Amino acid sequence: MADVALHTPAGEHTTTGLSNTKLAVWLFLGSECLLFGGLISTFMLYRGRVIGSGPEPAKGWPTAGKLYNIPFTSASSFVLLMSSLTMVLAVASMQRGDRPKARLWILTTALLGCCFLAGQAFEFTHFYRDGAGYTTSLFTSSFYTLTGFHGVHVAVGVVMLVSLYVLSGRQQWGSEKAESVEIIGLYWHFVDIVWIVIFTLVYLIPS
Repeated sequence: MADVALHTPAGEHTTTGLSNTKLAVWLFLGSECLLFGGLISTFMLYRGRVIGSGPEPAKGWPTAGKLYNIPFTSASSFVLLMSSLTMVLAVASMQRGDRPKARLWILTTALLGCCFLAGQAFEFTHFYRDGAGYTTSLFTSSFYTLTGFHGVHVAVGVVMLVSLYVLSGRQQWGSEKAESVEIIGLYWHFVDIVWIVIFTLVYLIPS
């Protein structure tokens, strides 16, 4: 998708007023909403399913309350949300034709995304060491699947941003390429919005 977005011919628009590539991205994001909706629904269904539980979990089996480090995850979430701001600044700079600033904000966005992924890797390692592996229970399986799938999307976004940063170093890149930055920005904002929903439902609402 990144390659398509970076080579959108100018002037190709649909009857909606959007370019063909931008319309395709919106359709893609719509399908992703359905996919994440299914994963979130599955987690909400299984969040209380811990091995050995009748009404109460068996002693020693990890539960959400024992695993979550809300302050740490909140800080990690803040980093990801700030990356949306830097992405907006990147798009605005490119629209003004200020390529150096646009490249700076694109790189900053990618670095913030990497920080979020590092935090998620740390969290997964912490969970595993506390006895919450992928197959420990239905709760842990659904948790890792949901948050891990989102992490993969963030990683894909980082790759797209780094590719954009490299390509934007070419001399022929100007304000006419702003749509390419905007299209990748749409994907990045989607990833951030999905995380707000996941963070609220998974971490903040008690099971």
